Amino acid sequence: MTTSRGEQSGPFRVGDRVQLTGPKGRMHTITLEPGKLFHSHKGPIAHDDLIGLPDGSVVANQVGIEYLALRPLLSDFVMSMPRGAAIVYPKDAAQILAQADIFPGATVVEAGVGSGALSLWLLRAIGERGRLHSFERREEFADVARGNVATFHGAVPDNWSITLGDLAEALPETVDEGSVDRVVLDMLAPWECIDEVSRALKPGGVVLCYIATVTQLSRVAEAIRATGEYTEPQSSETMVRGWHVQGLAVRPDHRMIAHTGFLITARRLAPGTVLPELKRRPSKTEFSDEDVEAWTPGALGERQVSAKALRKRVRAADAAARKSAGSDEAGSESAGDLEAPEQESPVSDE
Repeated sequence: MTTSRGEQSGPFRVGDRVQLTGPKGRMHTITLEPGKLFHSHKGPIAHDDLIGLPDGSVVANQVGIEYLALRPLLSDFVMSMPRGAAIVYPKDAAQILAQADIFPGATVVEAGVGSGALSLWLLRAIGERGRLHSFERREEFADVARGNVATFHGAVPDNWSITLGDLAEALPETVDEGSVDRVVLDMLAPWECIDEVSRALKPGGVVLCYIATVTQLSRVAEAIRATGEYTEPQSSETMVRGWHVQGLAVRPDHRMIAHTGFLITARRLAPGTVLPELKRRPSKTEFSDEDVEAWTPGALGERQVSAKALRKRVRAADAAARKSAGSDEAGSESAGDLEAPEQESPVSDE
């Protein structure tokens, strides 16, 4: 398996991605190439001035303005990479790894792949001995994800595959029955695939669904219960609030990362196992035909990305991946001719 650029340490080398943070907190991510310049409205920085410096150094541009230089964390990379579809944010990715108990050596199924953000987190968690099977219905999204993963790792990892098509149809053809440790579903209607997921999961395995709305949450919970093959589903959401800490001025930040999605998990029971009935207070659990209509994919809606924007993002991801691969082949002697646009993380001037 190709070593991740995010796992490298030591002095900056040709081909490394470096995150430059300016005096106002604005970030720029560049890929180091001999003889190149990084240009901003505050003046240029020579890549050669960064090559050989220790990680965490401060470098001045040609007009004396200082920038902090660090290798970007995986969370930095996923927030600035080209996107075909909305990404799974780091706060949710962390909870997915924890709640689904993704472990080194695990065989994991992921659907859909989106822009590849969650794929990167899963690949890091399963390690070289694990296997990640990703499924995506849209070829353009798969291309963006493949480019982003190749950019971060320097090449497409050997233990990762993307299968184009509907999960319900492609999963039985890709994995053996009872061979999968964990299944992570990030899709509009995960309840449509629960039967196929049940056949693929090992007893004790975990299914986790990442969904956006309460109607989706309700329907997937009922679909999991209806199979009789899982433990009682558990659902949650994660909200992160930062704090301003400056001397005695200690207060919550004015802005926070609130609702992005719900997580719902359940564990596969052994064949023939009947879950003991839970004792709980009476409540309204029945639902009508009108409720079912509100659960349909059409009613839930799906954010569409224009074809023009998607083609642009595919080109950006592919360019970054080819530059990354070219840097690996050329080493410190030379770099590829392809110049991908510099990426900026979504941090605004204060």
